[in-house]
Amino acid sequence: MTLREYLHQLDQQREIIHIKEPVSKTYDAAAILKKLEPRPVLFENIIESQFRVAGNLFCSKDSFARYFGINKTEIIPGLSQAIQNRTMPVVVHDAPCQEVVEMHPDLDELPILRHCKLDGGNYISSGITIARHPRYGQNVDFHRAMQISRNKLVLRVVCSRHFDRFLQELGQVDIAICIGNPPNVLAAAATSVEIGVDEMAIANSLQPVTVVRAQTVDLLVPAEAEFILEGTIYNDRRHAEGPFVDLTETYDVIRNEPVFELKAITHRKDAIWQALLPGALEHKLLMGMPREPTIYSKVNQVVQCVDVNVNPGGCSWLHAIVKIRKIAEEDGMKAIEAAMDGHRSCKHVYIVDEDIDIYNPIEVEWAMATRFQAHRDMVIYPDQPGSSLDPSSEANTYNTTKVGFDLTKPLYSSGKSFERAAFPEIDLKKFEL
Repeated sequence: MTLREYLHQLDQQREIIHIKEPVSKTYDAAAILKKLEPRPVLFENIIESQFRVAGNLFCSKDSFARYFGINKTEIIPGLSQAIQNRTMPVVVHDAPCQEVVEMHPDLDELPILRHCKLDGGNYISSGITIARHPRYGQNVDFHRAMQISRNKLVLRVVCSRHFDRFLQELGQVDIAICIGNPPNVLAAAATSVEIGVDEMAIANSLQPVTVVRAQTVDLLVPAEAEFILEGTIYNDRRHAEGPFVDLTETYDVIRNEPVFELKAITHRKDAIWQALLPGALEHKLLMGMPREPTIYSKVNQVVQCVDVNVNPGGCSWLHAIVKIRKIAEEDGMKAIEAAMDGHRSCKHVYIVDEDIDIYNPIEVEWAMATRFQAHRDMVIYPDQPGSSLDPSSEANTYNTTKVGFDLTKPLYSSGKSFERAAFPEIDLKKFEL
């Protein structure tokens, strides 16, 4: 299913809100998306652009799972299998993303949103960036892009990532920024895999996709995308980037980042711009969820892991709630260490039994209240490498204190029972409610 088909499905089910009144791309669209979150929204009339804008499309695991027709507990096994059993997408020569080819492009014609008052500029936040290296092949990942002129963007490039390595080695890299993608492409772009892996092969294993050769750069791009921005990014051309609202809903700092120069824009005839609200639920889901398979894999090497939730309350980055099937008393502590290894930016890890709903914060807190004693069930790791996204981490080094909480009940109790009382089951269909 393409993004376009998914939008049609939401429309048929009357689950998407149509905003037909004129809306500005400067602050107003973002404000409406935030007010209506997590409801999907389609803006029919953007004042500054001819193109419509859709947002809030995948704000929860439930909406992500529904796209694939699965239960949310099947997401981690599905992602894990797609990472391990990658399949290359089919290459086509006629693609919807190239129905219109603009060789004299103007970024001002696009509905690139300005989200918050202190933002450094209009930002592309939903675009996946595709680059190629002569030795490592094609790489797909996320880089926020701030507009600085009618034909230039400045991209945030995190040091030591694969794309940064491409730039450091080559100096300049042809790239394509692709907007309007289904969740298999978005999730694949957010995964962390070894260098040399084309993330489009992960996307294709999640659900088949097709790719097409770009018009002006030697790259294979998603054929069903809504927009493709083609051009070159230069390591030695720098511009201030930021401020920008990050996962923690706080402002990231201003940095000098590489400049992208636009060569061409291709798009569908009736293209729809995909908005991704920074720091909001959809941003959190697409960043945090791809970390869950790595945590699951590491934990499963030492104990029986049932499920993982890198939850929005922890900014979908700094916290992980891990459900295990406890067999030995030390399993909780083993799981804490393994989970920290599975996602090194994680700051707090909570280990719970399989009777706890890890998507219900009340149940997780209940487990802490009734099954946890700090003097024996908590482990503290001081002065650890943390995340630059955490505003409380140490300036410059980003070192932090990490904590693990074993919220599992003991296998054998000598005092009061740790089991929750179960109410009788009854069929409410018998009653007129």
